[in-house]
Amino acid sequence: MGEKVVDEMSYELKSADALVSELCSYGESRLRVRGPARALSDPYISFLGGTEVFGRFVERPFAQGVEGQIGLACINLGCVNAGVDAFLHDESLMDIAAGGQMTVLQVMGAQNLTNSFYKVHPRRNDRFLRAYDALVHLFPEVDFTDFNFNKHLLTSLRGVSEDRFERVRAGLQETWLTRMSRIVDALGGRVVLLWLRYDMGTVDTLGPSPSLVERSMVDVLRPRVSGVIELEVTTAGQAQDIPGMMFGPMDLPAAQMMLGPKEHDRIADVVASRLLNMLAAA
Repeated sequence: MGEKVVDEMSYELKSADALVSELCSYGESRLRVRGPARALSDPYISFLGGTEVFGRFVERPFAQGVEGQIGLACINLGCVNAGVDAFLHDESLMDIAAGGQMTVLQVMGAQNLTNSFYKVHPRRNDRFLRAYDALVHLFPEVDFTDFNFNKHLLTSLRGVSEDRFERVRAGLQETWLTRMSRIVDALGGRVVLLWLRYDMGTVDTLGPSPSLVERSMVDVLRPRVSGVIELEVTTAGQAQDIPGMMFGPMDLPAAQMMLGPKEHDRIADVVASRLLNMLAAA
């Protein structure tokens, strides 16, 4: 793993994006994860995940709250809009995770994966890049140039044909299980899955988040990991948890769909309690 660490202290306000005080990258990674960059010389636990782990719009994401309770450094490798693929193909971040005492791995949605039907952006895994021949032949009436995001694509395909969509769903779920298994194996099973389940409060034909992930899929992984933490969570808008969040004047709708500071604190308490029990038993 390379020694290069890039730490950026600038405040960035991008269109429809979070006001972020610190972003950083490690080694040769092209993923910009939650900062500040941390030294990796002392024992630590790493947190791999997407927008929730990153803590979009919140000053103190739950990984930081866990660190304050367990006495071990918690390295936040969360990246906005990242999915399983982003981490699996990032050698630097996987090396960091493998070098820690344990990895808390978020259960991320199955829609944000390159698969036999379509290709996603290698880092912003929520972005749809192109359809493969298998999907074009399955849905010949669909103009795939209309789509920029995977969820929009999938909800539209389901509206066209429920039966044909089920073939896509099955393919995505099989791919998700294969990729998640590869991450778990690469980390030697020293993994705690963090399954944050919530309904976005909107009509979503893909179901609650994380999208397309069913209990049977997580159950396949249970014997291969150190533990699974399941939590029902609510968005900041649903929980009236907006005060204390940091966002620009145009970002209120997006902030309402994120996890708020009180919910991050609650997650931190639950995760810290479970980790302390596991570390004591080790």
